[in-house]
Amino acid sequence: MRIVIAGGHGQIALRLERLLAGRGDEVAGIIRRPEQAGDLLAAGAEPVVCDLEHAPLAEVAQHLEGADAAVFAAGAGPGSGVDRKRTVDHAAAVLFADAAESAGVRRFIVVSAMGADREPSADTDPVFAAYLRAKGAADADVRARSALDWTVLRPGRLTDDPGTDLVTLAESTGRAEVTRQDVAAVLAALLDEPGTAGQTLELIGGTTPIAEAVRAAAAR
Repeated sequence: MRIVIAGGHGQIALRLERLLAGRGDEVAGIIRRPEQAGDLLAAGAEPVVCDLEHAPLAEVAQHLEGADAAVFAAGAGPGSGVDRKRTVDHAAAVLFADAAESAGVRRFIVVSAMGADREPSADTDPVFAAYLRAKGAADADVRARSALDWTVLRPGRLTDDPGTDLVTLAESTGRAEVTRQDVAAVLAALLDEPGTAGQTLELIGGTTPIAEAVRAAAAR
């Protein structure tokens, strides 16, 4: 399987690239900075330099030609302001979805955020509120598309602890932590499970093995 990951140098994306390459998949990661290429190569992924904030649709679609699946794992990241939440977390996600449709890639997974479907409370930090609104708008755009077999994954608070392979994966989980390694492992499992298409799933640490949790989600 060939998988193209937007935000290929992100902490979850690099873990996912290692997992996919390790099982024999062909992986490409879209990055904005050429100096990040070495980290992707070390993870077993092909680095593709493309700035999703400014690239035309045709260029992004070209990078997706021949792919079996696409994963949007990009984000403006810590330290970015309100404007980049809109241009990366929202607009770049929409562009990537447009490109997937143009290239004929049906399987499409979005790494989103808990709370993205709700209006942030009045006391929410303005930048974080913009982030949640941007993620929610991107999710709504993707979920309206009939040409994509989409799954939206919304992890809880991320940690760098070692993965446990034990999670809770459901439409609603409540708020709790989950390791980045377990998020990557769930993404890899979702890529293999088309039965989860059309679902928005929350993810936290739990007691169910990942393979079992993904199978259960597909059976709903």
